[in-house]
Amino acid sequence: MKTVRLSDIIEEFLKQMMQDSGAVEIQRNELANKFNCVPSQINYVLDTRFTNEHGYYVESRRGGGGYIKIKRVNFKHEVGYLMHIVSAMGNNITQQSAENFIKNFVDYEEISRREGLILKATVSDKVLGSIPLPYRDRIRASILKNALMSLMVQKE
Repeated sequence: MKTVRLSDIIEEFLKQMMQDSGAVEIQRNELANKFNCVPSQINYVLDTRFTNEHGYYVESRRGGGGYIKIKRVNFKHEVGYLMHIVSAMGNNITQQSAENFIKNFVDYEEISRREGLILKATVSDKVLGSIPLPYRDRIRASILKNALMSLMVQKE
């Protein structure tokens, strides 16, 4: 007999809520109260089950009136290339590799030239230079993936 974990139950609940509109906006504390768990359990579910690689875009605002917005990205043909790259990118990326990806996105008209310039500026060593190297490439990958997922959400 398979053991059902609380994480699985929370994930399924959120997916059910998203079924009609493809998105859900909830309050972390409300959800934690509903499942009689700590808010960090909700964070765990979001961090492991609703990732960019799984096709979700998560927006979060902490604090008293904080919320979590989860949106399923529909993989239409025009965003398929971006999603493939986001999945294949890995957890670390150098500035040079990031710039190469961005240049290809612009060349293949997956993103606009302006979006490409903004992405390049965002993930540059000028911005991330104060972060030690072992972490810099990981943060750069996370920023680039999240920005690309945001652009995919906007294309829908």
